[in-house]
Amino acid sequence: MVRRPRDDSDQRLEVVVIHRPGREDWSFPKGKLDPGETLEECALREVTEETGLECRTVRFIGSTAYRDRRGRAKTVAYWLMEPLKGEFEPSGEVDELRWVEASEASQILTYSRDRELLAAVVESGSTSQGLNAPTPVESKAG
Repeated sequence: MVRRPRDDSDQRLEVVVIHRPGREDWSFPKGKLDPGETLEECALREVTEETGLECRTVRFIGSTAYRDRRGRAKTVAYWLMEPLKGEFEPSGEVDELRWVEASEASQILTYSRDRELLAAVVESGSTSQGLNAPTPVESKAG
């Protein structure tokens, strides 16, 4: 989950949500683990591939478990991240990226598991400037 301060410097932050045209969904960036890659390395690589943003991880924030549209079991690990550099370029995999406040993200996100993760992060204070202890989230909902 990539976050940044809002431009109007009112202490609120925005998070990245992406649209994947092949699935017609709005989600957080995520992907598959490459051989020999750690979960954190995978998260950083996938965020860069899908958003064009090179980020630094702040901390682990949780994981979700679900079955994909083909019925395969999937587990995704998430880190709170901050962008260092980069720019979004639309692709066949991701055609739109939006920076939105948490309340708007919860309205846009397609899957309940993503909304639950966001709610837990917001509740823990992790989208604000001051970081609290991690709030792992386990979700079986789709």
